[in-house]
Amino acid sequence: MNSTELLVGLLEHYSSTESEEAAVRYLINWMDAAGFETEIDSVGNAIGKIGTGKKSIMLLGHIDTVPGEISVRQEGDLIFGRGAVDAKGPLAAFAAATSLGAIPGLTITVIGAVGEEGDSRGASYVRDNFKAPDFLVIGEPSRWNRITLGYKGSINYTLSVEIPITHPASNTDNACEMLISSWESLLQFIRDHNSEHTRVFDQVTPTIRSMDSSSNGISDYAQMHVTFRLPEGLKVHEIKDQFQNVVTAPAMLSLIPGAVDAYRASKNTKLVRAALAAIRAKDGTPTFVVKTGTSDMNIVAPKWQCPTIAYGPGDSNLDHTPNEHISQLEYKRSISILRTIMENISNER
Repeated sequence: MNSTELLVGLLEHYSSTESEEAAVRYLINWMDAAGFETEIDSVGNAIGKIGTGKKSIMLLGHIDTVPGEISVRQEGDLIFGRGAVDAKGPLAAFAAATSLGAIPGLTITVIGAVGEEGDSRGASYVRDNFKAPDFLVIGEPSRWNRITLGYKGSINYTLSVEIPITHPASNTDNACEMLISSWESLLQFIRDHNSEHTRVFDQVTPTIRSMDSSSNGISDYAQMHVTFRLPEGLKVHEIKDQFQNVVTAPAMLSLIPGAVDAYRASKNTKLVRAALAAIRAKDGTPTFVVKTGTSDMNIVAPKWQCPTIAYGPGDSNLDHTPNEHISQLEYKRSISILRTIMENISNER
């Protein structure tokens, strides 16, 4: 099976978070046929290994997607489908590059992790149960000629208000109005913090993920789920108390488990040098990027402290959109670059 068939097959196995089993089984079957040693671990990750060398590299992608099925189709050079960019394109590139055969001196592990768009249970299990590799590549779209070195952290809350019902003519704020007022207080706090920082990567960025309200005839209730993206240097434990102090009763700010700090990998590593050389070998001009979202890099890299990058084909501006698609030319070029990265690592003393 060629690399395009692998990608299309993964896309045809729709796998929103918590529903990854069919896609995992498809990837395992493909890797079996390609000569990998395979297993599905206890949380559902797809794992494939090739080679027995002393140096180890892990290619950690994710197989789950956000909800929203997109018809899988090819239009010229483009392949459409949910996950084409985020992040079945990078994961398929990992498997395709590795399937080209063992590389002397190198053990290659490809993982299709579950739950990245949720609680990152797949990457968390890998972090806690696998030995740290010598080199780590996270599968996220960066374009074929860019190397991602870092991601912002994130912290999630439920902001809620519950009060006794008042008559609309009473001139008293209702639950929705109090909720909006509390959100505005948080935004002002963030504006004050961000006033000293001009780059988005250095700022706290707020997002309302959802909101709703209800009434049972006795009480009014309103809530919103919110995410704050955190810059490098601003730790979760430092900011969470500050957020709590901004919100006053009757509003309540409830922390949702799973907060992660920002992470930025070093530029001065053998892995980065191997990636730069691989891109240049394909007539590319490599550049570095840091992302304003989060990824499984935030989960595993802080503990392992091994040379790390994120890499993969695709335009991240298409993440989570109804028009998600990837260029076959870019996808195949990234496979070649990944293969060269691994060969460069094997050859470096």
